[in-house]
Amino acid sequence: MVELPGKRGSCWVAGAGSTGYSPLEGSIHAETVVVGGGIVGLTAALRLSEAGRSVILLEALEIGGQVTGRSTAKITTQHALIYRHLIDSLDLAKARSYAEANSAGAALIKDWIRDYAIACDLERKHAYTYATSAEGREAIVAEAEAARQVGLEAQVLDRAPLPFETTAALCFPDQAQFNPAKYLVGLAHAAADQGARLFEQSRAILIGEASRWRVVTAGGTVHAEHVVVATNMTVKSPVGMANRTQPRSHTAMAFRVDDPAAVDGMFIGIDDPTHSIRTGRDDTGPLLVVLGPKFDTGQDGNVAARFIELEEWARQNLAVGEVAWHWCNEDYDTADRVPYVGQPDPEKAPGFHIATGFNAWGISNGTAAGMMIADAILGRVSPWWSLYDPTRPYPKDFHKNGDSQSIVGSMRDIRPGEGGVVLRGDEKLAVCRDDDGTLRAVSASCTHKGCTVTWNNADRTWDCPCHGSIFATDGSVIHGPARKPLAPAQL
Repeated sequence: MVELPGKRGSCWVAGAGSTGYSPLEGSIHAETVVVGGGIVGLTAALRLSEAGRSVILLEALEIGGQVTGRSTAKITTQHALIYRHLIDSLDLAKARSYAEANSAGAALIKDWIRDYAIACDLERKHAYTYATSAEGREAIVAEAEAARQVGLEAQVLDRAPLPFETTAALCFPDQAQFNPAKYLVGLAHAAADQGARLFEQSRAILIGEASRWRVVTAGGTVHAEHVVVATNMTVKSPVGMANRTQPRSHTAMAFRVDDPAAVDGMFIGIDDPTHSIRTGRDDTGPLLVVLGPKFDTGQDGNVAARFIELEEWARQNLAVGEVAWHWCNEDYDTADRVPYVGQPDPEKAPGFHIATGFNAWGISNGTAAGMMIADAILGRVSPWWSLYDPTRPYPKDFHKNGDSQSIVGSMRDIRPGEGGVVLRGDEKLAVCRDDDGTLRAVSASCTHKGCTVTWNNADRTWDCPCHGSIFATDGSVIHGPARKPLAPAQL
């Protein structure tokens, strides 16, 4: 068993408080049903509620505790080296649309924090992309020029204001950071005050069409003219999204610090291995949050080793104390680095809206996505639709399935606190051993497409190496696209 330092979980979620919305019961109606209580879903719900529309939001677990609440939560239009890429691979007009959409998303977040008095530790900070190599410096200079072409303020510095050597930095001034879980809890309260009806512990297990759209949970059904699937990966879509995206995860650690002002700003490196750095706080005091490089979900057999490497890097390069928190977060990449947002098939599935593939920049992009979807339902035209078009062409070889990294010879090979996949005839069992030695077993076949899951020895979850579904040790779904739990198994 690998013992990692600090508490398992996001520092943001720990201090956000619970909302306490009840599960859905019975059959109810609304103009729009939103599936997912992250930043996309709550943005769409609040925007529609402000316009006087009838909205129901369903969250499978608890608002604020999922992907958005485990992010780095940088409110910025600086997304590493994005604008040079967009200009070269798409065109200047689309790169400008991306900048405008994310600028609008960032502005709306700040407006709502002010207008609804949301206490979420908002702080104005400069955002820096930094390099540690000569090649990286050249990329920084090219990105600065591209950023200026799309109308953003960008400054090239000889070095980043960090306590280790860098060759250059790109500064976007006057950006911001916040506690994303507190922000979502605040959005939920604002939406409820505007008339939206919110339900937690209400996982959508069926989304279908009758005379209206119908979303079914374990306790009830919602009927609506519009359905917004705002889950990390779409759990249902008339046009498949799973093979248009690649699930990826990254490790995050929050350290105690004596001097929170020693690192002033938000930072992301561009040279491998990449690291992201920002300040934060929990109920105990200030923190320095550090992220490691991404890896494909379910395709690493020793995620705990990534945390060990991340801690070593942080201690070598930053003045950090004890580890307070550690967690993994998952996102989905797209081939062109632009999310998929909109109606996948407006003719055959009118009123069906999705948003996915945020490439780890879901705060401003996710807000823009919620704005676009709400505007579509309100009959407003968005200038960003063609950029985010969910049916745009994509390379067929972009998505890469993986195999389980947890096959073991027998249950005797599974130590306390560990898990492994055991073959029993034609059956594959996902078996984990509790710290006290008790064995637990579920089917190792993901309920989405049947891929064999991998044990995540850091989060103690079962992760699908194909499309990124994540399950708890009891088989229950933490993240889709799976909607059903792993089947129970007898030892």
